[in-house]
Amino acid sequence: MRRKKMMMVLKVGMKVRGTVTGIQPYGVFVDLGDQNQGLIHISECRSGYVADINQLFSVGDSVETLIIDIDEFTGKISLSTRAQAVNLNVLKHLKPVHRRRYHYWTDYQLSIGFTSLAEMRGEWLNEAEKIF
Repeated sequence: MRRKKMMMVLKVGMKVRGTVTGIQPYGVFVDLGDQNQGLIHISECRSGYVADINQLFSVGDSVETLIIDIDEFTGKISLSTRAQAVNLNVLKHLKPVHRRRYHYWTDYQLSIGFTSLAEMRGEWLNEAEKIF
């Protein structure tokens, strides 16, 4: 009996371990398994200025990263080795969102609308009978 392979569902805030597969001047590509690949942007490698990203990572390194974003449309995964802890207290103290009320101009105060169409109906029917 064959067992179905379970795929890991990745979510923002998860810590995942991966293998460095490529290094570019702008960041590091990490294989996360299950055909998932993420990018550690150079700004997320560590705090402070990074002069040479090759001094921090090598191809084949095993790195523990934090998922900081997953693009909803492309599925691209942004990773960070700089931020290693999720501060859940931030979520507890969310400020309420005050939505602005937009006021659109309407003519509901005026006595026009369908009444003006109703008044013209008879005249339009007479014109239509003459044409057809």
